[in-house]
This record gives sequence, structure tokens and C-alpha cells, in this order.
Amino acid sequence: MKVHFIAIAGSAMHNLAIALKKKRYEVTGSDDEIFSPAKERLEQYGILPKELGWHEERISQDLDCVILGMHAKEDNPELLKAKELGLKIYSYPEFLYEMSKDKKRIVVGGSHGKTTTTAMILHAFKSAGIETDYMVGAMLKGFDVMVKMSESARYMVLEGDEYLTSPIDLRPKFHLYMPDIAIITGIEWDHVNVFPTFDKYKEQFETFTTKISDNGTLIYCSEDANVVDVASRCRSDIKKLPYGVLPHRVENGITYIIYNNKEYKMQIFGNHNLMNMNAAMIACKQVGISEDIFLTSMQSFEGAAKRLEIIKQTNQAIMFKDFAHSPSKLKATVSAVKKQFPKRRLIAVMELHTYSSLTQDFLKQYKGTMELADKAVVYYNHHALELKRLPDLEKEKIYSSFGKNDLTVTDSKEELVKILEAQDYSDTCLLMSSSGNFDGLDLDLLAEKVIR
Repeated sequence: MKVHFIAIAGSAMHNLAIALKKKRYEVTGSDDEIFSPAKERLEQYGILPKELGWHEERISQDLDCVILGMHAKEDNPELLKAKELGLKIYSYPEFLYEMSKDKKRIVVGGSHGKTTTTAMILHAFKSAGIETDYMVGAMLKGFDVMVKMSESARYMVLEGDEYLTSPIDLRPKFHLYMPDIAIITGIEWDHVNVFPTFDKYKEQFETFTTKISDNGTLIYCSEDANVVDVASRCRSDIKKLPYGVLPHRVENGITYIIYNNKEYKMQIFGNHNLMNMNAAMIACKQVGISEDIFLTSMQSFEGAAKRLEIIKQTNQAIMFKDFAHSPSKLKATVSAVKKQFPKRRLIAVMELHTYSSLTQDFLKQYKGTMELADKAVVYYNHHALELKRLPDLEKEKIYSSFGKNDLTVTDSKEELVKILEAQDYSDTCLLMSSSGNFDGLDLDLLAEKVIR
């Protein structure tokens, strides 16, 4: 099969391209910008475009299909040529469904916790020796790609993103996966450039539940009132399984799950992770993995990349990087670190990076999110505002929105480094939270300087 990717360098797109290459498909692709790690990974598999840009001559009648990424625009010359030739054009969610429509699909949706919950399910499947295909939004230890497809697997585990499918298909991605088992981890307004009101955003999750197969299953977070409301409106044939935080205790910075009179020592922590784990455990039980087998497997689960990932740890200090960017996830992560290490000083740094977080009317959602931090710092970059075509953001707006009296706000990477290097890290946790990269700040180098 011969497949061409328009906008091959996206996170999901380049992993799908690699997955097809591993299936011995003939794969080509184009993009106008390609960054690490996509560049190196595409080169490793021999599918890195020879030159950047869009080239309509790469689109020919002998292609079996074209897969279109969200980064491309409607007037993309390769897309226009594919339409002119009448080629089959898929978005990557459409293609994933096409390849999995005869399998049992587990789809993890939610404003936050999707990647971690999906990763937990995959880790448990692997430990239990159950073959599965998958798509997950981060690199996982023990998995060489973020997308796997085969003829032999009976299951497909999919991280269900609510963002738009492609420039020519404005449905949320997770509406295309048609789950047999669906999970909703939480609903908190996001993607304000696409869903201008919370009600419009919440409506996408209501639609998601209508896509569940006949007599399918919905696993939902009973701690989230918005999720509970959506679950209450489900069809009567759907089996509804609520979940909350798994019973646990914390001792000397280590979390122990308590289940059926047995304790399981975990490497991860925080109520949000323990809710994600409960959702994954219930999903795994639906395919025959017992709670004991699941929890035993979780003892070796180290978390997904950038999800409370330890950068460096000593007897005196520990530094984490985390993907937290939404208000509720930021608050939950700050709380988790403080609860896990209650006697340590917590320095929490958050980068405003997403379209939503840089939107003035949305900023007020962050009120109180960093209250538990002993020192809180918010960083933002004026160039990010320009790229997103948003009006400039004044520091005073950030101060008033977060509502923390001793908050530090900086728009300079150099100043941020100076602030962090000036801190005392005796008995301290440093939490770096962002969906971006702090304008290219080398966190490993920073850790070497401050964590001793």
C-alpha cells in the first residue's frame, strides 16, 4: 500500500507514518517545518522528506490514499492536487478507525489525564501478555512508537483528543473512534479558539457518549460534576461505571495503594493519578485483567513522558517536569507534590503557552491554582502571543487572574533562569509545568545547576 502524509511532522502523524512503515507500507510525506524528535525519528525510518515545503508533484494517481494532518491548510497545494485526482483522503483519526473497525476499541477522553490513563492500560496489557494496537500522545517506556497497528491484535486502545480532526473535517478527533469502552476523565473548558463557550466544549463530550457502541461501556469520573452530568444523559443500553480516587496512604514520599486488604507500592502519586489508575483498572477488568494483576503491574509503571517526570533527585531536592497547563490539572499537580512531600518547600513554575492560557478572558480560570506553592512563578513569551495572533498580555492581568499575593511573573527566559538559580533548594521540590518548552530552556542543564 502506498500512502502519502501531508504535514507528516506532527506528533501523532509522524508516529502513524512510522507505524505504517513498520508494516512495510510505502510511505512518503511533506511538511513546511520539522523539529526534533520527529526529524530524527523520520530519518531513522527513511521517511524524512528530502526538502521542506509542499510539492504537488508528490501527489500521484498511484497513491492508495493521502493522510492529512491538522497543520496543513485548506488551500495546501498537495491537498488540492489530491482532491483533483479524486484520491482517498483520510484524517489520521479516520485512518485509525478504518484500521481498527473490526477490533474492540477502548477510547480515553477527557480534558486531562488522557495520556496517563491510556499509558496505564497499555502497561497493564503488556504485563498481562495481551496484544493490542494503540495510539497514545506521548512516548512510553517499553514502547518504541506512539502508534501500533497489526492484523493480529483483538484490541485497539486510543487516546481520544477533543481537538479538531483536520482542516477539512471540523469534528473533534474522538468522535471518529466509535468506542466499545469509553472513559471520560474530566471536563474542563479548553481550546477556546474552537469552542468559545464552556457549554459548546462540554457538548463535545455529550456527543462522544452517543458514539459508544450498542450495549457498550462508559467509565466516568464521579468526582467531576460535569462528567457526572454528561454520564447521566447516556443511552439506557450503555453500562455506566463510576470511579474516584483509589484508597491509599503516603509514607516517606511513597504512595501505597490499599485494595482488598493488600498494599501495592507505587512509583507515581497524586489524587489525579490515582483516579486515572482506577479508570484504567476498571477498563482492564472489562477485558479479563483482574484488579490484583493490574495493580501488581502498576508497581513498575513510571508514568508517561512529561507527566510528573523526575528530571533529577537528590537527598535534598527533587525536580519534576509536568505537562500541566489547564487550570484544574495545574492545581491538582501542585497539590499532589505538596501532599507527597509535605515537609519540603515547593517552588512551582508554570508557562502560559496554549491559546487558551494566553487568552485574557480565560486567565481568570487560574485563580487559586498555585496557592499551595511556597514560591510560584508564571512565565510567558510575547512571541507565543504573536504566533497565536493574540493581543499582548500585561503582567498585571496575570497577577490579578492568579490571585496569589506573592506571585512572580516574568516574560524573560533569562530572568526566569536567574530567579530559579537564586533559590535555596534545601528540602525543596521544583515543579516545572508547561505544554511547551519554556522557550527552549534546557531543563536537564538547569537541574544540574540547582539540584545538588
